[in-house]
Amino acid sequence: MRKFKPEIILVGATGLGRDLAGAVATDLATGLTADCTGLDIDDRGFLLQTRPAFGGNIMATILTERTRPQMATVRPHVMSLPAKDSSHTGVVIRESPAIDEVDIAVKMLELIDDRKHGQDVDIAAAEVIVSGGRGMMSKENFKILQELADELGGVVGSSRSAVEAGWMPVERQVGQTGKTVRPKIYIACGISGAIQHLVGMQSSDVIIAINRDKQAPIFEVATYGIVGDLFKIVPAVTDRIKELRTKNEQG
Repeated sequence: MRKFKPEIILVGATGLGRDLAGAVATDLATGLTADCTGLDIDDRGFLLQTRPAFGGNIMATILTERTRPQMATVRPHVMSLPAKDSSHTGVVIRESPAIDEVDIAVKMLELIDDRKHGQDVDIAAAEVIVSGGRGMMSKENFKILQELADELGGVVGSSRSAVEAGWMPVERQVGQTGKTVRPKIYIACGISGAIQHLVGMQSSDVIIAINRDKQAPIFEVATYGIVGDLFKIVPAVTDRIKELRTKNEQG
């Protein structure tokens, strides 16, 4: 970076990326905005770095005005893939710096895979997600979401409140402190729609919200909204899908 002196450096907000970006920004004595959900460049060449702030209650746009490079980490799936523009050109520069092991303060001794074999679900890669929140009332009630997800060929996700209640594992959490997802269909059941959850799923192609409270913020981003009792609506939807599938198979 000192050799090429770039104006902007973007790093993926993975576990490794977050660790690397923080160390590099410290060494370069420059600013770093973590987990950005939006990026733009203004007329002055400043990188506009948008991310949730104050516990997710507002969306803040941050500028690095006095130092360079401008650095930001970005979560996977938070931005849509743009159409290819052949008029844009660039040069890929591959650097292979010589690194001596004695210069590295940390050494990996062992890698332990703590995933539950056979139960791993990558919700970030799913095309259909059926998520439940505090309105599910109990862990056992997530069974009806699993039945709907199975019919749609999808997976079950959850809000932070459901994870904190012990109803779902943290790997299924969608939101600011969980996974950022962009499925074709996102069905939010009993999820009020706090900004912390919305930043993780609001870019889904189609959002279907089911909630008793017609004032719930989730309806502001929903493509379709159903106000009512999810414990009646979800099984009815599942049964209807089964019925339609049976007709198609017979027809």
